Amino acid sequence: MAAALPVAACAADGPDWLAVHGQATFTLQGTPGFESPYAGPNSLTPHQRKETIDATLYVGVRPWTGGELWINPEVDQGFGLSNTLGVAGFTSAEAYKVGKKHPYTRLQRTFFRQTIGLGGDARQVEGGQNVFAGKADANRLVITAGKFGVGDVFDTNLYAHDPRGDFLNWAAVDVGSFDYAADAWGYSTGISLEWYQGPWTLRAGLFNLSKVPNGEVLEKRFGQNQLVGEIEHRHRIGGHDGAIRIGLFRNRGLFGRFDDALALAQSTGTAPDTALVRRYQSRVGGYVNLEQAVAENVGVFARAGLVDGQIEPYDFTDVDRTLEAGVALDGAMWGRKGDAIGIAAIANGISREHEHYLDAGGIGVLVGDGRLPHPGTETIAELYYSWRPWAPIALTLDYQFVGNPGYNRDRGPAHVFGLRLHGQF
Repeated sequence: MAAALPVAACAADGPDWLAVHGQATFTLQGTPGFESPYAGPNSLTPHQRKETIDATLYVGVRPWTGGELWINPEVDQGFGLSNTLGVAGFTSAEAYKVGKKHPYTRLQRTFFRQTIGLGGDARQVEGGQNVFAGKADANRLVITAGKFGVGDVFDTNLYAHDPRGDFLNWAAVDVGSFDYAADAWGYSTGISLEWYQGPWTLRAGLFNLSKVPNGEVLEKRFGQNQLVGEIEHRHRIGGHDGAIRIGLFRNRGLFGRFDDALALAQSTGTAPDTALVRRYQSRVGGYVNLEQAVAENVGVFARAGLVDGQIEPYDFTDVDRTLEAGVALDGAMWGRKGDAIGIAAIANGISREHEHYLDAGGIGVLVGDGRLPHPGTETIAELYYSWRPWAPIALTLDYQFVGNPGYNRDRGPAHVFGLRLHGQF
């Protein structure tokens, strides 16, 4: 999955035209034994541990005022638990859907951003990954085009959106039901427009879906595409900053309906497969995303999402409805500025047709135990402590409880223990 870009900045004053930053992250996760009376091709396996490593270079050039060109070459290696399968709210957003034993290189982002100032109070922007330092107009237009992550612009959250810095679970860093356009690494090609005006921001984007669901190759001419829109309002409550975001998306492409797949399977005496019944149609969903500081070093967050559960998920994961809430604590509370604690609780669900499909032996994006006689809500709790002994370095201990993995009450609960080492400059 793609790690998010910082909020887009406006043009910077001064002669600086080049920016270079980097990061490296090592993640280790393991799970001991849990109840597993049967398993299928997409089941989480007990008694295992897996690691991932990635290193990214962020190189930016500013050709003119307000213009920024960025490239992000990256080296990746490793696997998620069960090769990133078995849990709809998967346990590590540092684990891509493509795992490899040996390191390999990809150009994850190549995009251009143009910012047009529209006035309002100027604010200082701190330089960082994919952002130049400088000043930004409060009111502005931001156009981003090229290859980047949908989550770089949409569904951002101050407390839960960065698997290299806060939560690891897929459904904690993004709305679990937000079937955002992406290749198997979490990136897409397209264009987005953001209009900042006072406390409001309107966002809209058009992105390529992958050629086949969960695929490695993206469409090139929007033959299968995603339209997404979001409205954000920033506010202060009790003197503390907060924001609410409401988003809608429409995916258009070759998708299969679960009832069609089940009908075909019944007539042929085979396991259902949505790939056999795909036709050009749309899948629509929406989400709400909240963040709110409630004290100087305490923030709370929540997400909720819903998508058409009659049609197969395409590029993210097997979640038709989701609810998430949590709290983030800054280490300054206990004299450890830079340290952090995060706690999140997540409930993921699927439609009745989706349950029937899995029970009949159907396989989803990430889940599929070969049968599902006793479906249930997939419940996840995540707790992490991030220790920062030195500003560029953070060591995180992470624990996740996964109840009914893959919506299966016959399996689990699974306990997942994690260690993350992250450095950046």
